[in-house]
Amino acid sequence: MKINVVLVEPEIPQNTGNIARTCAATGAKLHLVRPLGFNLSEKQLKRAGLDYWDKLEIEEHDSFAEFLASYPPEQNNMFFVTTKGKHVYSQDIYGKLEEVFVLFGKETKGLPEDILKKYLDKTIRIPMKPDLRSLNLSNSVAIVVYEILRQKSFENLEEISQYFD
Repeated sequence: MKINVVLVEPEIPQNTGNIARTCAATGAKLHLVRPLGFNLSEKQLKRAGLDYWDKLEIEEHDSFAEFLASYPPEQNNMFFVTTKGKHVYSQDIYGKLEEVFVLFGKETKGLPEDILKKYLDKTIRIPMKPDLRSLNLSNSVAIVVYEILRQKSFENLEEISQYFD
């Protein structure tokens, strides 16, 4: 299974660094869609990503329009993560797919409303209490990525600890 994590206009370098670590640890490809709320050489970004940057497949896009032109949603298995999602992220929807794209919007606003309305059937959400706005972006990415991997029986990941036999 090929997982593509797409961050559309991320704003907080520490979140992106944490997400980079999750992508490196799981083999997911990270897509960064500009404008970014930080510089890729920022200390906070690099520190949060630790020494995983060379183990990460990363692709940068100049705009959301450019990303969508390169990877049309109609031709790719895309899931748009939003608190307004039609489906719960844990539904059995990834198991038979060979490649998926999971898109996450910026921390303060999420994904654009017009995109969410256009692809409503491909929106997913993480259940939470109704009186709260959202979860942390890096936590949300980890939750969704590991659910996709769980549905694929953690394919290509170490399941047995090397420390205990």
